[in-house]
Amino acid sequence: MGLTQKREEHLKKMPIIESKITTSKNGRFLIHRTIITHIMPTDYYRAVLANTVKVEEQDLSDNEIEKIIKEGREYLKERE
Repeated sequence: MGLTQKREEHLKKMPIIESKITTSKNGRFLIHRTIITHIMPTDYYRAVLANTVKVEEQDLSDNEIEKIIKEGREYLKERE
């Protein structure tokens, strides 16, 4: 059973994760190296770097934080 075209497109957009485990030359240490490769169009990065939106820090009340968390959970449920 092969992958659907939609699933293949989704997998192509995901980052490539490589994991290598070796030991040090003297054998005393385990070295776990993880490389994450995410390929994006350069236009995307140019747009991000050119963004002039200024971010301001704001103090949030506990109620506001709970509301944000609730909205986030509802959003995630919709995407399932």
